[in-house]
Amino acid sequence: MRHLTLLLITLLLISCESAIKRNDKLRQGKGDVYYGGTFRYNEEEYFKTLYPLNITEVTAHRLCDQIYEGLVTFDVNTLAVIPCLATQWEIDPKGTKYTFHLRKDVFFHDDPCFTNGKGRALKATDIKFCFDRLCFHNPADNQGFWIFKDIVKGASNYDSLTSKGIIPEEGVSGVKVIDDYTVEIELEKPYAVFLARLGLVFAKIYPSEAVQKYGGELRNHTVGTGPFYIKINRENQVTFLSRNPNYWGRDSFGNQLPYLDAIKISYIKEKKNELLEFKKGNSDLVYRFPLEMIDEIIDYKRNLKPAYKDFQLQFTPSISLQYYGFQHQGKIFNNINVRKAFCYAIDRQKLCDFTLKGSGFPAIYGSVPPGTGSFDSKLVKGFSFDPGKAQEYMTKAGFPKGKGFPTTTLELNSGGSRNSQVAEALKKMIEETLGIQIELLVVPWAQHTEAVESAKTDFYRLGWVADYPDAENFLNLFHSKYVPDDIQQKTYINSFRYKSKIFDAYFNEAISTVDEEKRNLLYAKADQQVIEDAVVLPIYYDMDFRLLQSNVRNCPQNAMELRDFRAVYFVPTGEKKK
Repeated sequence: MRHLTLLLITLLLISCESAIKRNDKLRQGKGDVYYGGTFRYNEEEYFKTLYPLNITEVTAHRLCDQIYEGLVTFDVNTLAVIPCLATQWEIDPKGTKYTFHLRKDVFFHDDPCFTNGKGRALKATDIKFCFDRLCFHNPADNQGFWIFKDIVKGASNYDSLTSKGIIPEEGVSGVKVIDDYTVEIELEKPYAVFLARLGLVFAKIYPSEAVQKYGGELRNHTVGTGPFYIKINRENQVTFLSRNPNYWGRDSFGNQLPYLDAIKISYIKEKKNELLEFKKGNSDLVYRFPLEMIDEIIDYKRNLKPAYKDFQLQFTPSISLQYYGFQHQGKIFNNINVRKAFCYAIDRQKLCDFTLKGSGFPAIYGSVPPGTGSFDSKLVKGFSFDPGKAQEYMTKAGFPKGKGFPTTTLELNSGGSRNSQVAEALKKMIEETLGIQIELLVVPWAQHTEAVESAKTDFYRLGWVADYPDAENFLNLFHSKYVPDDIQQKTYINSFRYKSKIFDAYFNEAISTVDEEKRNLLYAKADQQVIEDAVVLPIYYDMDFRLLQSNVRNCPQNAMELRDFRAVYFVPTGEKKK
């Protein structure tokens, strides 16, 4: 029976891919755009879940951005907040009441959860349903409550009541349905970046019928309103997204979006193999290069080498921070002197020059990367490489020259060699500077995030890519309100379990300050406190590189690696050079 099942799956995959290939003949639309084709790209890690409320990693984010939609989204060129399911909105003079007006031409994907399998129209009750679920107490399957916690009126009360098994009939009091196409959201107090938070994956909209029919299977079974839907998915091998024929989007010429027939995502773990498949023409985009091959692809001026000259090169500084986290409630890194010793023990410039080869730049400021909105990262003085200070702090901690310090395990996730190469380099630096021993433990992503969120590892690798271009998105990671009283309870935000009244005071004042310049100065004070307390070990800010096939159009790069395939298209062979 098992062999028969595998055979049927294989035949289905072949049939699906063949059908897509038959559609690869391009069809011209208005305004010199073309319909058709399958856009192919690779992810190094398979996703953990596609359920919007439980997504914590980039693979799922990039998939869900094509499947689900929210009230607002982000412009892929400017990263500004723009309308999506809501055509417009009003904000009252106090800055606490938002009234959203919905589109009237949006339908959910066709799916068996609906009568006759036909997707129904989106209504305001769907927004209410999803936002109530966002505040329903369920730490195991809801990692998104933080975007409404203590911000939306009644959200925290709803979370508290549902944790006791009490489900208020009205749901979250601050989310109200005015009519079929109008929703009102009331805040406890003004929150400067609330609109941007509504663009996050946790605020994506899905129908109640899907929840009733699929329950926990929403991890794999998606029903949204986006330009694509999942046609077939095979774990760790391939995911096919097909064009939504009922999508509401139109371009400026009146062409229905999307232009592509399909998207195919592969899961090749090695970057070298991914690049080889790209060179063979078997994929259309490569994001980030194998570190050992950067010199083969581009020169020191970031020009493509002859072997890659027929491809399109894109590069930009990323709004992201790569760091090692300390568990503050553990037995090793609850000592601030140990944390500071580690932070001064690494040569970030050497790492970026010789290991990363220009694909990152040293995190010499704070936790907020340069280029994050209007925030000036240079206001924050970060850590430098200072062996003398590093050893001084280890002595203060009671471990002169590392004597008596326990062997420490650095846990990192599998998927590609970049994280391992960086870890090997930093392990050597820390060991040589501090006179201690570090062991590396590489585990699958799902196991890694479980350990981090459950405080089962004291020292771990993570990175944070901006959800929106505002310093609040990074500094929010350190707010003490996310730290549960019970260390056994999971926490996605503030996995360091860091608590500081000084930080909280600066941050709380900042987020309620409307004046942008004043808000950024308060952000800087909060970020400096993160450095003073050595909350994390900042390593580097990313410099992102991408290659595209020469026939790809309308696929802009941005500092958040936000991908929107609605308007991506291919051109015929004869037009590649234009």
